[in-house]
Amino acid sequence: MKFRAATQRLLLFAQAARHARNLHQQPRHFSTFFRKVQSSAARASINGGGGRGSSQGNSFFVPGATVGTVLMLGALHARRLYDDKKIEEAREKGIELEFHPDVKATFLSFLPLRTISRFWGFLTSVEYPIWLRPHVYNAWARAFHSNLEEAALPLEEYASLRHFFVRTLKEGCRPIDSDPCCLISPVDGTVLRFGELKEAGAMIEQVKGFSYSVSSLLGAKSFLPMTACENIQQESGGEDKSMGDETQKSWWRVSLASPKVRAISPESPMKGLFYCVIYLKPGDYHRIHSPVDWNVLVRRHFSGRLYPLNERAMRTIRNLYVENERVVLEGQWQEGYMAMAAIGATNIGSIELFVERTLHTNRPRKKLLHSEPPEERVYEPEGNGIMLKKGDEVGAFNMGSTVVLVFQAPVSSANERMPSDFKFCIERGDRIRMGEALGRWHDA
Repeated sequence: MKFRAATQRLLLFAQAARHARNLHQQPRHFSTFFRKVQSSAARASINGGGGRGSSQGNSFFVPGATVGTVLMLGALHARRLYDDKKIEEAREKGIELEFHPDVKATFLSFLPLRTISRFWGFLTSVEYPIWLRPHVYNAWARAFHSNLEEAALPLEEYASLRHFFVRTLKEGCRPIDSDPCCLISPVDGTVLRFGELKEAGAMIEQVKGFSYSVSSLLGAKSFLPMTACENIQQESGGEDKSMGDETQKSWWRVSLASPKVRAISPESPMKGLFYCVIYLKPGDYHRIHSPVDWNVLVRRHFSGRLYPLNERAMRTIRNLYVENERVVLEGQWQEGYMAMAAIGATNIGSIELFVERTLHTNRPRKKLLHSEPPEERVYEPEGNGIMLKKGDEVGAFNMGSTVVLVFQAPVSSANERMPSDFKFCIERGDRIRMGEALGRWHDA
């Protein structure tokens, strides 16, 4: 009996030793992460201190990082369902959502959204055990309607949520429209707004009753093609007049704005200047691609706020896209001017540029006020800018967000539209995928 008991103890010891070696081989275990966020070094020493011992914690212990991540995902999913229900009810009744500020929108300005987004980014960088990864990513896909069959790699190879968010797709999942006379969507998303910029100030409607200027979105130094306008009131009409009244701010409100919101410009956009606003949901493909063959000359990084970009925020927060942190690329293509703005949001402060890996967004601010000018880099002196082909990868969001395109396209000089002029082939509310045509024109 003693011999049998000793044999059983030896077998148990051997199994425990193999289990400890497996834990040590894992690159970044949850127990290691949990000890890192503990403020007390004495508590960490109880579990064996640092080094090798800290990586061999109790594998059955559920860390706070996992609980926090699950709660965050649940809250996001519940909020999305509520917002979608309200929007669908309004659309069924034929009601167009209008701008209406409320107390909740004011309260958001007092929250440390940038810090919260950095903490969320830290959580999403935590590596999961291999056995847990498929369960986490399948739960995310069910909550936000992601198509996991398009993922280029098996789910077990995405070490963290961050890697999963910016995943590549299988070859052929996003075919690029080969028509040389078309402009493609740079992202997967929902078309919110599109049209031609005609009125004074080059205003884009955020929602019914409120608009923001393209110049404020792209920056004061933008080389947006504009022409002098002698009579702003006559050109803009009553609608723009009301928009001007909405954007008037007292001196203290302007001084605290980030970045400063300028009044309507005394200029009008040149003919043939268009825009398109596309919203990416959390479950969408998060990489940003080039809409055309173009030459990127300038990059601007605006270190603004990180308000949410959902439907409710658009209806309640003034100058939402102008206030938020964003990265703007400007350049030229065969038809003239081209600009693409990638706008950050709550929990999406990190915007990656594959054409400039050294750019870091959502960094801690040294100043309290949001009045610093945008950080600008000019690619032109380094050669001929950065040449991008249609469909090339440009950057990525760590979750869903918004992309705004502003571009020139072929139009005739006549007052009437010609068959060869550029025309959008989308409608508001359409779901579009990267590589599909936003608009086409015909060679004259």
